[in-house]
Amino acid sequence: MNYTPEQILANPFLNKGAAFTKEERNELGLNGLVPPAVLTLDQQVKRTYAQYQTKVNDLEKRLYLMDIFNTNTVLFYKLFSEHVAEFMPVVYDPTIADTIENYSALYLQPQNATYLSIDDQDNMEAAIMNSANGRDIRLIVVTDAEGILGIGDWGTQGVDIAVGKLMVYTAAAGIDPSQVLPVVLDAGTNNKALLDDDLYLGNRHERVYGDKYHAFVDKFVEIVERRFPNLYLHFEDFGRSNAAEILNRYKDKITTFNDDIQGTGIIVLAGLLGALNISKQKMTDQVYLSFGAGTAGAGITSRIYEEFIQEGMSPEEAKKHFYMVDKQGLLFDDMTDLTPEQKPFARSRSEFSNPDSLTNLEAVVKEIHPTILVGTSTVPGTFTESIVKEMAAHTERPIIFPLSNPTKLAEAKAEDLIKWTDGKALVATGIPAADVDYNGVTYQIGQANNALVYPGLGLGTIASTAKLLSDSMISAAAHSLGGIVNTDAPGAAVLPPVTKLDAFSQTVALAVAKQAVADGLNKEEIKDVEKAVADMKWVPEYQPLNNITVNKEG
Repeated sequence: MNYTPEQILANPFLNKGAAFTKEERNELGLNGLVPPAVLTLDQQVKRTYAQYQTKVNDLEKRLYLMDIFNTNTVLFYKLFSEHVAEFMPVVYDPTIADTIENYSALYLQPQNATYLSIDDQDNMEAAIMNSANGRDIRLIVVTDAEGILGIGDWGTQGVDIAVGKLMVYTAAAGIDPSQVLPVVLDAGTNNKALLDDDLYLGNRHERVYGDKYHAFVDKFVEIVERRFPNLYLHFEDFGRSNAAEILNRYKDKITTFNDDIQGTGIIVLAGLLGALNISKQKMTDQVYLSFGAGTAGAGITSRIYEEFIQEGMSPEEAKKHFYMVDKQGLLFDDMTDLTPEQKPFARSRSEFSNPDSLTNLEAVVKEIHPTILVGTSTVPGTFTESIVKEMAAHTERPIIFPLSNPTKLAEAKAEDLIKWTDGKALVATGIPAADVDYNGVTYQIGQANNALVYPGLGLGTIASTAKLLSDSMISAAAHSLGGIVNTDAPGAAVLPPVTKLDAFSQTVALAVAKQAVADGLNKEEIKDVEKAVADMKWVPEYQPLNNITVNKEG
């Protein structure tokens, strides 16, 4: 391709800053456009990290890192790779919630994202190809931003969630950043504050639903599947009314994944497997209670239920082990407002002597004696001391996962759960939690962070050229993580630490790719799965700028 020297410096995939060699400066016409000293990548990382450390809060740190991301792709990911655990809560959750809420006010440039409007579908294909700019796109993260984290509907501003998700894919698993594309489908927003904000950058009308909305999504999927034949399509933070329907529409046709439904289910399953490895108990002996029955809660429940089936239990018997509580209390099968995803786990009132009293979490815990309690409610503090002690009175090692995030929405604090159960609880949280010191034991708290799963899942699926993402591939991912925990150490975490995210992503990728090949889902012949995964991994190193023609006249 033909570039001017200025265009090379402005392209984050090409720019090396002060690391351009003398020869490159001569060949590319860069003399005088960068300072005379030639730095190594390691020197650039050292300087950049020192500047990062001067920022006074996480929002400023994230904005600074985004400046690096917009300027120099290799430098950003080299820096990220050396500080993964430190940067994760800054680049992604929970700090990303602040940048989403303030996206229009803070906006400087698109960060390689694609903005698609339901009001301008005639230009959708052109917009996608403009953003791809000739690149071989293998991975798209797309959102319509109706259900962002724990903060709801943020319209076009939710594009940041797709940008951040892809950063984690690359930092954790080595997905080539030149082969990814973040996309937002702007179908409007029901967030009145955005509609009333004269700086808001999205469509200024209420969110569109129904046939017109699904035609919009269908058109997007048709375009990207046709234009990018080796695509892995990741749906993120769609609303409760659409997320499962979209996944079900496409999952048996294309290589697709919904992180809120499937990813959260995988990481919770991995955490449960880790917990049961510690407690030496069987999955099929557990009584599972989901507090929160939205997209995430129902998706997790379905994933755990599938594990019961895979372990040999009949569907009818397995369903007897599952209960769901939402805002109306325990879900019963005669309720008229159940979603399709809730209906399989709704119970019959005839099972209980006092069904009308089961309208809150504590009443249900007292009635059913769960051994596993998973929270996705976004209602803070709802795992109270009395509820937790009631649960612990009926099971030796209660498994309690308060997963709602950000921090202010968590159902409980890890240290309280350890204290209230006298150190017996096996805990994972949705946000990073510090170690808990209790009665001379240091309890490490696993973080049920989807980032432990989805990057490796994506890498393994792409490397295996899988035409679908199967349930067995998903199960392989969970088991590969659940088997890593240190079962002998007092206070051991139920999940591996985020600090080793890159290593565990490779573990997941290999397990997923092997399963895809075993299932016969690979589109291309793969003789050596390990080599296929290793060859797919991108490493942040400066490469020669080949196949570039320079127009030095500008």
